[in-house]
Amino acid sequence: MTQEAPKVICLTQQGLDDHLPDLAEILHSSVHNGASVGFILPFSIEESRNFWISKVRPGVATGDTILMVAKFSGRVAGTVQLDCATPPNQPHRGVVAKLLVRKKYQKRGIARLLMAALEGCARDNGRHLMTLDTRTGDVAEPLYRSIGYQTAGIIPGFCLAPEGDCFDATTYMYKAL
Repeated sequence: MTQEAPKVICLTQQGLDDHLPDLAEILHSSVHNGASVGFILPFSIEESRNFWISKVRPGVATGDTILMVAKFSGRVAGTVQLDCATPPNQPHRGVVAKLLVRKKYQKRGIARLLMAALEGCARDNGRHLMTLDTRTGDVAEPLYRSIGYQTAGIIPGFCLAPEGDCFDATTYMYKAL
């Protein structure tokens, strides 16, 4: 029997609401597995749920945020966001945010699939320069390099680690589409 391929879809507000339990769980478990995506432990499932409702949902509603998920065997395996809420002098730029893959689906090409879909969506929306930031030395950094992102610079001590015990450096990256 052949295994189905993951499918990437863009979520509307209703889609976000429908997939909220999966999205909340992915973010919650990612933070608990050490992902540096803006949250500090302890981090509850309710805080994760509130993030999607209060921070992401409004952007999806206005079109400032494009929310994508990769579904695999009927479940959300991963997610990524394209932030299009750039200043008026940067209508050509998109910001990659919160690339998260459920632990059991990692190392299956889900992150690459999500990024390829996100870049296609960015092009379709007139964005031809992508930017992102990632914790320096994180597992995502080599992934981004392998798909064409270049390092613009590193800021030492930029953010508090998820455990709250030290400050991590952040690498800023970009890619011209």
